[in-house]
Amino acid sequence: MPDARVQAAIANWAPRFVSNGVDVNDFQRTTARIEKWEEWLDAWVETAEEHQSLAGEAEAAGNELTAGEAYLAAALCYHFAKFVWVVDVERNHAATRQAIDCLYRAHRYLDPAAERVEIPFDGAGLVGNLRRPSEVERPALVLLLPGLDSTKEEFFRWEDVFLARGLATFSLDGPGQGESGFTTSIRPDYEAAVTATLDALAGRDDLDLDRVGAAGVSLGGYYAPRAASLEPRVKAVAGVSGAFNFGECWEGLPALTRETFRHHSGVLDEDAARAKAYELDLAPVIAELDRPGLMVTGKLDRVIPWEQTKRIADEAPATSFVLFEEGNHVCNNIPYKYRPLVADWLREELG
Repeated sequence: MPDARVQAAIANWAPRFVSNGVDVNDFQRTTARIEKWEEWLDAWVETAEEHQSLAGEAEAAGNELTAGEAYLAAALCYHFAKFVWVVDVERNHAATRQAIDCLYRAHRYLDPAAERVEIPFDGAGLVGNLRRPSEVERPALVLLLPGLDSTKEEFFRWEDVFLARGLATFSLDGPGQGESGFTTSIRPDYEAAVTATLDALAGRDDLDLDRVGAAGVSLGGYYAPRAASLEPRVKAVAGVSGAFNFGECWEGLPALTRETFRHHSGVLDEDAARAKAYELDLAPVIAELDRPGLMVTGKLDRVIPWEQTKRIADEAPATSFVLFEEGNHVCNNIPYKYRPLVADWLREELG
């Protein structure tokens, strides 16, 4: 019988794995051999290495598309090996680096125009991946903002939804996220990261930076409206399963989520983490969100209560709300509903 943390990870996040590209058979086979939470990373790294080996064989045979697909599968498995696994920080970082490497190898074959952008920030740095639709000269740009434990390596399939609609994407590892989290911690004023990102992209002639939107998932559903409230270059914003006040959700969060938040906040204990969570509060800024907004969530969300996301829409002057009765956290059990909805809405709002 798997321990409680393994059971919780499977119950809470199985749809997320599959909706972002992990093969359901890989999910079932990998989780079936995990009994203890300490074994989680090793099991997923083993699956990642299988895909990485297949990618190498495809490269050697000159089958570039097959190689790219296998590297993408490996990147996702490395990512999910460590996404809420903070038992050993060094091994967490090692798996992060492997996910990054495999994703860039996937880009080489699946989207050679994809670009890594490094952003000066607060004495350290942030990193993001820029992708552009192939047949649009100066596309509008959508900033894709991860949540607590998602990263740019998780977003390839989500990026594709926007690219297919003629929108460029920039998936950002912000403060406390992904590889940027090696040197930064979670901070409530995420608009600072969005401002730094737009400054770093300024002057490019292959993007229309007068048409910038933002979309965030989970904790990114807090970050996106926060940034749009205070960064005027963001013209439209969508959030999926975002919290109005993250601290108010604290007691209902899965234990793994609380541990991961503590780690990425750079604090020492749960009391300090809870206090930090209450700093992630839209109340001081939400009245400034006077541009178009769309907040989406599922009524079956077991991580962020749907009422939290509705409150963002209720208190933002120009924001609408969509509730899927059957949706779970980030509506990952119905990606075919929420992803086209968000992408179509942003395409319309950004012209």
